[in-house]
Parts: sequence; C-alpha cells; structure tokens
Amino acid sequence: MLTSILWFVVAIGVLVTVHEFGHFWVARRLGVKVLRFSIGFGRPIWRFRGGEDDTEYVIAAVPLGGYVKMLDESEGEVPPEEVSRAFNRQPLATRFAVVLAGPVFNFLFAVVAYWIMFLVGVSGLRPLVGEVTPDSVAAAAGFRQGQEIVQVADRNTRSWGSVIQSVIGASLDQEAIDVQVTETSRGKKSLRLDLSGVRLDDLTQGQFFSRLGFSPLRPSIPPRIGEVQPGSPAEASGLLPGDLVVDADGIPIKDWEAWVKFVRARPDKDIRVAVDRDGTRLELELRPAAETAENGVFGRIGAAVDAPDASLARFYATERYAPGKALGRALDKTREVTLLTLHLLWKMVALEVSVKNLSGPISIAQYAGASAQMGVAQFLEFLAIVSISLGILNLLPIPLLDGGHLMYYLIELVQGRPVSEEVQFIGQRLGIAMLVCLMGLAFYNDLARLFG
Repeated sequence: MLTSILWFVVAIGVLVTVHEFGHFWVARRLGVKVLRFSIGFGRPIWRFRGGEDDTEYVIAAVPLGGYVKMLDESEGEVPPEEVSRAFNRQPLATRFAVVLAGPVFNFLFAVVAYWIMFLVGVSGLRPLVGEVTPDSVAAAAGFRQGQEIVQVADRNTRSWGSVIQSVIGASLDQEAIDVQVTETSRGKKSLRLDLSGVRLDDLTQGQFFSRLGFSPLRPSIPPRIGEVQPGSPAEASGLLPGDLVVDADGIPIKDWEAWVKFVRARPDKDIRVAVDRDGTRLELELRPAAETAENGVFGRIGAAVDAPDASLARFYATERYAPGKALGRALDKTREVTLLTLHLLWKMVALEVSVKNLSGPISIAQYAGASAQMGVAQFLEFLAIVSISLGILNLLPIPLLDGGHLMYYLIELVQGRPVSEEVQFIGQRLGIAMLVCLMGLAFYNDLARLFG
C-alpha cells in the first residue's frame, strides 16, 4: 500500500507539473504575467521567487493538483502600468491558447513517454494461443492452440496487451473483426472473430479470455522458487530460493502456472506446502496475503519463479526501435489510446458501456505501484495512459475545467462579447456539482473493486 501511494504521488506530481507548465510556458511566451506556479494545494511546504516577473514557485502539502495564477483584474486590483499584461485583457486567441496549452502538453508528454518506452524496449507475453474452450467464440472463429495472433483489424500485435487493446477498440463499432494468425505448418491464416453476442463490459472488466474462450500459451516451468521478497508471506513461511514445490494441501503441483493459480485462489487462507529442498522433503505453513485487483481479490506470497531465460525466450517479445522509428510508433500509440479512450467515453455517455469502467484515485494508485514494480517501460506506459486521460478529461466542456473555459471562449467568438459573470457563476456551481458526481462515481467504483 505504501509503495502504491508513493508511486501515485510521483505520477500525479509529474503529470500535474506537465499540465500546469503548459499553461505557464504559453502564458509567459504570449506576454501574460504569471504570479504563481503551484504544484499541489493547501499549505506551502516549499516556495521560491524568481524570474523577471518575480513569479512565486510553490510545492504545496496536498499533491492532488496544481494551478497557475496569472495577473487578472477579476481577481484583484492591477497596477495601471501592468494592465496590458493581465490575462483578462488579452485577445481571445491568446486566452484560448493559454488554456488549451495544459491538455496539449499532456498529449505531448504521452508521446515523449511512449518514445522513451520504445527506445528502452517494452516486453510482453507473445500472443500465442493456448487452450481453446470448445463451443466458444474463439473456437467458432477457428482458433487452435499454438497459433500466434499477428494482426487484429489491420493493427500489428506483438503482445497480448496489444491484442486486447486492438480487439476492444475494433469491437466498439463492429460485431465481427478480422484476425490474422500464423501457424508453424500452414503459414498465415485469416480468421473472423464474431463478437455479436459478447458484451463489451466483459472484455474491459477482466473477463477478456474467459468470455472469448481461449487463454495465452504459457511455458511449462517447474514450480521452483526464485527470489523471495523481504517481509513477504513467502519469507515468513520459511520458503527459500531453490525450493521445489511438490504439493499444496495434498494436491500435486505440476508446474509454476498451477502453483500461481493455487495461491491466487486462496487469499488469507492457510496452506500446507511440501517442498523439495536439496533432496529433503519439508512441510511449511504458508498464508498468502490478500491483494485487490479490478476483477476481485487474489492471493500473493511475494516469490518469483526460478526459470532459465532460455525456457522463457520463446514466449516473450520485446518491442524496441531506433530513435526515428520509436517516435513514429509513439505518435501512433498516442493516437490509438486517445481514440480508444474517447470512444469508450462516448459509449459510456450513450449507456452502451458500463460506468464501472471509470477508475478513481485508489485504482490509479494500485496501477501506479504495480507498473513501477514491473519496470521503467511499464511505468512510462502507465504515465502515458493517465496523461492522455487527464488531457481528455480537462477538455470536457465542464465549467471549472479547461474545456469549460474554452467553451466560453467559443461562445464569445460567436456572440462577439464575453460570457456574462452571472452565467459564469451559474456554470461554476454546475461544474462543481458535475465534478463531485463524477469523482463520487469513480470512488464508488474503486471501493466496489476493493471490497468486492
């Protein structure tokens, strides 16, 4: 929990800084005087003044947002010699650019994050098809064990993550999608995946594989314990690196996947584990900790598998490019995730997708901690996705958000005069109510996932 909170604060701090820096940078370039640049709200814990305008830079105690305070006659008296630098006196185009800059910088940050991710290289489980359930959607399409999914609706797929994203994206407007697979003996083959009887919520809420009726092909690895995390249930039970799990509660454990399934199904339950340690059979008492994910609670013991790299190489792919190609891939990825997010948001508004897909701070914190533990590339991908979401959220035409201000400016452009203060005041109250409802729904979803 502490790890998740730490990485959540880091993520929010980075993304808020990027967003507010967009407002700050464009305002300064267009001649608007900036009085304060604050990361966080509440009591300042660090402050500094500098620059030609003696701008105050602040880090505040509550790291859940930030703001840029500009010289503005609506917020206080402005010296006559500085009236020309007040935000409210700027041309419509200048005000529009300053407000739009925050979300735009969120999208630019996503491009940079994806670019670095593709330079470093992001690894994922290759989309090799494992067991196919008879009479399932996958079986009807012609999927067979051992096939590799290489393309979904004209999008190349290098990992199961890209397959899931592509299938969900394509299914938003189509009842059936084309999937290209390769087979060792037969080469490339085109399959037609019929999703007419599949609810989109099933695909987006942790039931992707069970609903379609196939599973990823995973390596058969002996259940030998590798690294044991300090302070974990595995360490408390006495498990050591090199221990081979023989059985659990009298049930034989044939491979690492079977061991993982056994542990995940028993959160906060005592397990009697038999291990082979250097030829000697030992029996240990193990109690997996309860971890919460989007699709429920599962057990975790804090131990990694001891497997030679050679046995895993066939099942994993690393997507890595040279700088130029990585930039192109980053732009494509940002566009894909942006369009998918907008599409899902529209489907929620149209009540075609459940609002349960909305995540709040608790879920985001869990994802932050999990992605940070997985590595730099995964954390960068998490930052990019959340940055895109923040950019889209801030562009919604809700008063108090950037999109609400942009809406007022568009009305001003049409009618030739600013929106009245009375209308803006009503809009503020409406915006607060809308944001409270939105955040309340997101918190409710988080708590529902947390407590099942």
